Amino acid sequence: MEAAILTVRELTERLRKTIEGNFPFVWVRGEVSNLSRPASGHLYFSLKDQDAQMQCVWFQYMQRRQHQHFDPLTGEVFDKPRPPLPEIVQNGQELLCAGRIGVYAPRGQYQLMVEMAQPAGQGLLAKALEESRRRLAAQGFFALERKRRLPPDPQRVAVVTSPRGAALQDFLELARGRGSGARIRIFPALMQGEEAAPSIVRAMSEANEQEWAQVIVLIRGGGSLEDLWAFNEESVAQAVFCSRLPVLAGVGHEVDTTLADMTADVRAATPSHAAQILWPLRSELAQRVDEAALALRRVTKRCVDMYGYKLERCESALRWLSPLRSHKRLADQVGALEASLRRAAARWLDEKEIRCARFEQSRLAAWDAEKIGMLGARLAVLEGALCHALPSLLEKKEKFLALATQSLHAAGAAVHLSFAHRLDGLASALEGASPLALLGRGYAFVRTREGTPVRSVRAVSPGEKLDICLHDGSLEAVVSGLSPTGKTQKRKG
Repeated sequence: MEAAILTVRELTERLRKTIEGNFPFVWVRGEVSNLSRPASGHLYFSLKDQDAQMQCVWFQYMQRRQHQHFDPLTGEVFDKPRPPLPEIVQNGQELLCAGRIGVYAPRGQYQLMVEMAQPAGQGLLAKALEESRRRLAAQGFFALERKRRLPPDPQRVAVVTSPRGAALQDFLELARGRGSGARIRIFPALMQGEEAAPSIVRAMSEANEQEWAQVIVLIRGGGSLEDLWAFNEESVAQAVFCSRLPVLAGVGHEVDTTLADMTADVRAATPSHAAQILWPLRSELAQRVDEAALALRRVTKRCVDMYGYKLERCESALRWLSPLRSHKRLADQVGALEASLRRAAARWLDEKEIRCARFEQSRLAAWDAEKIGMLGARLAVLEGALCHALPSLLEKKEKFLALATQSLHAAGAAVHLSFAHRLDGLASALEGASPLALLGRGYAFVRTREGTPVRSVRAVSPGEKLDICLHDGSLEAVVSGLSPTGKTQKRKG
């Protein structure tokens, strides 16, 4: 029982972890009461409704200082500078506060630690806008890889806007002095109010169905967050996302960023900026035309010079390849080859005559009658010596062959006799070592039925069957008893 008893601190710490873990960031709407402004700069107050209230603290370092001319949380542009919300909040005011829930242990109470706050109306819009933005971002509406490029200097432009709005007049005024003369078709739509979003969706659908324009421009002048809310509707963002034509959005002022702007292929800061993005200045186009004409003249002159040079080379090649000139060149080549052939033939004949004369001189010097007679006499002497020596040499060789034959026969007989004696000795040794010879002298060979030789009485047991081999057959025996004769002698290695 004592283990389940908690101290106040332990229980408060468990409550703090549970509450802060389940409510890391919440939005709370209620009426301000018990407002306190100590010298520290922190704000202490309660948020209440008809059924409950909760304590809130807005620390000075968490108080977001608002811009004098616009609210960075909602994007609303103020007509005149406004003081920051922490300085003008008062009892009875309805606020929308965002922060985390914490437990203040010294007093044992939970409280909302405010991180940002807005008057209730605008705060709800900001919350809804943020939820829509996150949902569309998860679906890929704002992905850069799906955004398309606008056509350069488009000639057919569909404008979705209010025909009576100042945004259209600003757009048309700038369009008159830009581009090369485009046609603009207006698709009327409401820009504010509950019917604005369906009206914009219908106009976008009509512009796509006509398949006339090259680009769709969605424009509207500036205003508060509520005034521009139609462009934050998911249906409008869906229409921009599904458009088959590229979409250029210019809604509000530069600080106004709607879901339609974020979904569009290209975003302009204002309607006038949209016209500047679509078309370049005509003076710039004229400058580009002048530069193009100058470049064309330079390229033309370069091409004329290049083709003139090629023409000269072709004319020179044509003259070189003409039939008459080719015939003359071939005739000159034939004459040169004929003269060269005559010179080569004369030189070859001269060389052959000189070589024939040298061969004749060498022949005469080497084979005169005296030298031929001497060689004939020497040949006769050698022939006589050969005829005299040949019979005696042949007789010597025949005697040597007879002696070698006799020696070979004698050596063969001696080797045969030696191997016969060795064979008789080996046969006698083999017969003496054979077990059959021992069996013939009265001995017997004992083995088990498995064929294992029996060398000791200890290798068998009574009742075991044995085979006894004799020189003329075998006997089957059964061991009826064992009679060891003493210590078994060790076998010699």
